[in-house]
Amino acid sequence: MKITVVGAGAVGASCAEYIAIKDFASEVVLIDIKEGFAEGKAMDLMQTASLNGFDTKITGVTNDYSKTADSDVAVITSGIPRKPGMTREELISTNAGIVKSVSENLIKHSPNVILIVVSNPMDTMTYLAHKATGLSKQRIIGMGGALDSARFKYRLAEALECPASDVDGMVIGGHSDTGMIPLTRLATRNSVPVSKFLSQDKLDYVKEETKVGGATLTKLLGTSAWYAPGAAVSAMVQAIACDTKKMFPCSCLLEGEYGMSDISIGAPAIIGRNGIEKVVEIELDDAEKANMSESAEAVRKMNNVLGEMNLI
Repeated sequence: MKITVVGAGAVGASCAEYIAIKDFASEVVLIDIKEGFAEGKAMDLMQTASLNGFDTKITGVTNDYSKTADSDVAVITSGIPRKPGMTREELISTNAGIVKSVSENLIKHSPNVILIVVSNPMDTMTYLAHKATGLSKQRIIGMGGALDSARFKYRLAEALECPASDVDGMVIGGHSDTGMIPLTRLATRNSVPVSKFLSQDKLDYVKEETKVGGATLTKLLGTSAWYAPGAAVSAMVQAIACDTKKMFPCSCLLEGEYGMSDISIGAPAIIGRNGIEKVVEIELDDAEKANMSESAEAVRKMNNVLGEMNLI
């Protein structure tokens, strides 16, 4: 299987590294607009192959999409990263044009490709990719919910003082500090509701820390995080490549699910060889439904900016 990663920055390189180490892909192509940058990252990663025991071939190219031809999956990480104090919404004016151009170039050379969008604001960029390419809803996936859920489980494990492997939970809604909805009501530790172990105050703290997880790291690092985003993407790529039918919360184009249409927003989905194979509708309580509606309204406002910019 051939995987393309667009953008050889920290997230893209981390994604390529995790994919290679898992050794399920025959080839990973890193592509970037900066001369020699992707080539250097690819060479550096290939020099770890004998040390890390993988056979995946990693190649780097500068802005030559013909080298991405016949990719099965393409990951779009390109665009400017979020800086301290910058919201995801402030990224749209720059990143929208990049994502539109990248999506069109990928489809031109790999008409059967499945796209995974990482660029922020992620839900709006996923929606833009749908509009720019006309691909089916199954073949364009926004990464956000998988990352947000990993951050949620990290915070839950921290609060429970237990291994992360004990914990299960998910985040739905928009991939933004105000839009995401950590479902504490449904979170469990080895099938036992976490509410059996944690007070409501502690659950509220976990929820709020999850929602600002990206901003917290941006403040600490001075730029967006890359290890967890790269790992989240590689897990989704592996689910497609190995047809595992694994369920991830991710940005899906909804067509009636959760009472919404014509919007890409975080919801649990079964991911397999065809991309999004099924959007899973879970029963939300009244508060969660209200939160989902508020989150969708914020995403739609961002999507409207695309129209104002004549990008859709």
